Amino acid sequence: MVDAITTEIIRHGLLSAAEEIARNLCRTAYNTVVYEIHDYGIGIHDANGDVVADAPGIAVFTRGNDAGIKHSMEFLGADAMEPGDVFLINHPYWSSAHTLDPLVFAPIHHDDALIGFASCRVHVTDLHQKDPGYVLDSTDRSQEGLVLPASKLYRRGVRNDDVFNIIRFNSRMPKHTIGDIQAQVSACVTGVRRTQEIAEKYGVETLTTAMDDINRHGEKLARLALSKLPKGSWSAVDFVDDDGINKDELVKLKCTVTVTDDEMVVDWTGSAENVKGPINVPPGQTQALSSLIFKSLTTPDTPVVAGNFAPLRVVTVPGSVMHAVSPMPTFTLWTGLLAGEVILKALAEGMPELVPACSGGDVCSMMGLGINPRSGEPWQEATNEAVGFGGTATHDGEDGIMQLSEPGCRNNPVEVLEAKSSMIIDSYGYRPDTGGAGKYRGGVGVSRVYRFTAPATGICLVYKTKTKPWSIAGGQEGEPNRIVLNPGTPREVIQGGSYNHLEANDVLVNATGGGGGFGIAFDRDPAAVAADVRNGFVSAERAESDYGVSVGADFAVDFARTEQLRAK
Repeated sequence: MVDAITTEIIRHGLLSAAEEIARNLCRTAYNTVVYEIHDYGIGIHDANGDVVADAPGIAVFTRGNDAGIKHSMEFLGADAMEPGDVFLINHPYWSSAHTLDPLVFAPIHHDDALIGFASCRVHVTDLHQKDPGYVLDSTDRSQEGLVLPASKLYRRGVRNDDVFNIIRFNSRMPKHTIGDIQAQVSACVTGVRRTQEIAEKYGVETLTTAMDDINRHGEKLARLALSKLPKGSWSAVDFVDDDGINKDELVKLKCTVTVTDDEMVVDWTGSAENVKGPINVPPGQTQALSSLIFKSLTTPDTPVVAGNFAPLRVVTVPGSVMHAVSPMPTFTLWTGLLAGEVILKALAEGMPELVPACSGGDVCSMMGLGINPRSGEPWQEATNEAVGFGGTATHDGEDGIMQLSEPGCRNNPVEVLEAKSSMIIDSYGYRPDTGGAGKYRGGVGVSRVYRFTAPATGICLVYKTKTKPWSIAGGQEGEPNRIVLNPGTPREVIQGGSYNHLEANDVLVNATGGGGGFGIAFDRDPAAVAADVRNGFVSAERAESDYGVSVGADFAVDFARTEQLRAK
């Protein structure tokens, strides 16, 4: 037994180690996706590969790291994990992400005894996938780039140049790719060192017992919260725009959630099968995205530990869009970002007071690449865009924040994008009237307008444009996301996920969706509607048509006119 105070000190020591991994990574990475956006997943794990501490980034990465470490141990055996080793795995069906999200991890030893792992996953620039930047239309895993199944980057502290040379000769941007992977190595070594210091200070047995206690306590908290949730079984269906191949066919996601006294079951049976394009999700990511929603309902105020998810059971059908098997393509993982809100949609049937309406529903990424005319060097930059969140039973949805799959992430600042690319940001701001009306309205999305100063490629990763964000309790749906090329010209095109070859002075608009509303719009306080008009979230016209509230030029409510509107 380890006393509770010592366990708590060790827990915070491990959390501090995870945060230091993140800081080390951000200081050394080459890629703005990593150090600006925080597109990473970081963890300290026990000897079984179960996470005991993490640093916030991409929420679905951390649990995916658990799966990647466990698959690597099954593949190589625990005896192959020696002191000073550092591994890389990006085999999608094992690592729980696509090939450009490699997991780097390092075993932690004390006196040659394996006591845990440090992990770090990031999005790297290029590993010789068939298209530069991103792949939107692969039909087979072999088109999606170099795959390394649990390969040693370092053997007992010595760099394995064979693997690094393979990576170097299989990347269009080897300097950036190698630089980011070495940043991952450095970050993991930091985690190893800090955990070893804790083991040295408190003893290995005390540390490993504390790790067990941390996860047991995490499970107790989750089970206590589960016992208080409404019990029942509810289903929902939503859709991904397309699979990248058949652009005219929606891809179905079906989820049935069952809550009992002992567990929550998230069953994806009924989701589309035999999907040809690269939107299929590895099973580890399905487990991770389901875990994210489960944690948001049960233990949202505590750091992630594997014990939090002991009461969660995820059911998938191998070969379906939610359970990719070899050689199914998995590069465009947007299904895993959209699917979390399908779980919420099912839960809204049984516990509407506990979940929000749908957000804009997507991460709405835009990636640009080309040759920078100022330097003659190739460039590749990306940013994820904020969306409006759904209204809840107690408050409005937030305006313009990162979608729920990336709660620890940020967008890429205008100054960074313009300095490192041939893009100019003409405008950036909220999209009025995109949040669904309701007693508590949905948050509004945003619009960023890119003007290209030289020929370039603009890759748009937006896969919820054809269906609207759903609402709860009589609220109205939010407005969906959309990409607009060259607006207001004869060449205007409105689209979603797309790979666009652009010329100088072409304009691309990334316009994100608003959240769904909660409750009847006419029940909204007229003063709140007037404040929305004053702040530019709702137009005066929509205040009248959606809320039955007349707002004058001075932003005051015309109560006589409002009474007439609502009487109709």
